[in-house]
Amino acid sequence: MPEASGGSSGAPLDGPSDGQWYPPEWPDRIRALARGELTPVAPRRAATVLLLRPGASGSGTSGMDVYMLRRRASMAFAGGAYAYPGGSVDERDVRPVAWAGPGLADWARRLGAPSEAEAQAIVCAAVRETFEEAGVLLAGPSPEAVVADTTGADWEADRLALVARELSFADLLARRGLVLRSDLLGAWARWITPEFERRRYDTWFFTAALPAGQRTRNASTEADRTVWVRPAEAVVGYGRGELLMMPPTITMLRDLTAYETPQAVLAAAPGRELAPVLATASLAEDGRLTLSWPGHEEFTRRLPA
Repeated sequence: MPEASGGSSGAPLDGPSDGQWYPPEWPDRIRALARGELTPVAPRRAATVLLLRPGASGSGTSGMDVYMLRRRASMAFAGGAYAYPGGSVDERDVRPVAWAGPGLADWARRLGAPSEAEAQAIVCAAVRETFEEAGVLLAGPSPEAVVADTTGADWEADRLALVARELSFADLLARRGLVLRSDLLGAWARWITPEFERRRYDTWFFTAALPAGQRTRNASTEADRTVWVRPAEAVVGYGRGELLMMPPTITMLRDLTAYETPQAVLAAAPGRELAPVLATASLAEDGRLTLSWPGHEEFTRRLPA
C-alpha cells in the first residue's frame, strides 16, 4: 500500500474529506476567469497508461495490480499526487513507425482525433512515455512479439536519449527494428484540465498489460516513489485522505475494481465512452464558487464567498 502523500493542497474548498488534489490558487483563478480577466491556455495533447499485472498468487493473493507513481512535491503540476506513467505528445511522435494492431484510421475514430497523424502521435506518446517513465516498452521485433527485456545499459542509454529529446521514438524503433504494438493498448477515457489551470492537458488514458519478461522501474525524474497496488486498496487510501490524487486518477482506480485480470480490462476497453470530461466552475452572485466535473458529482467542491 502506498504511503500517505504528505497532505493536501490546502485550498478551503468544501467537500468530502478525501485525497482529492487541488492547488490553493484555484479559487482566485476561477474568480478571475468568471470576471473575464483570465484567458484559458490551450491544452496540450497528452497520453497516460495504466499498466496492469496479475496479483502475486504465490503469496496467497490474487486479482490485479496497477502501477502508480508519486509525483515529487516540488513539481509545479500535481506535486505530491499519485498518477500513472504518461506525458505530453512530442511533435516528432507523428513520424512514421512500423505499426501493428488497428490501423490509424481506426485509432482516429476511436480517439476522436481530427486526423490519422494526430491519432498516431497520441498512441506513440502513450508507448514512448511508458518507456521513458517506467522502462516498459510496448513494441516487438514482429507484430506478434514483444521485447522481453529492456534493462540493459544500451536500453538505458536509449531511454535517456528519448527523455533528453536527442532521439525520436521513431528513430529508436527503426534502429532496433521494432514494431509498435498498438494492439496492446486499450483506450479507456479522456479528460481535459480545467480552463482555469495554468498548465492544461487534453489527456487520453490507455490500459495495457505488463509484457511478459519486462519489469517496471522508477525511471522518471518527476516521481519520488513508485508502487504496484491493488486498485481497491488505493481507493481506500484515497477515501481516508491518505493518498492524494486528481479526479481522473481515482476515477480510473474505481473503474478497475470491477475487474479481476488485465485481460478483462483490455476486453472491456473497446466499449468505453471517450467523450472528454472537462471540469466547470460557476460563480454565484453572492460570490460563492462551485467546481464540478460533469458526470462525476462526487468531485464537486464549493467555496464560500
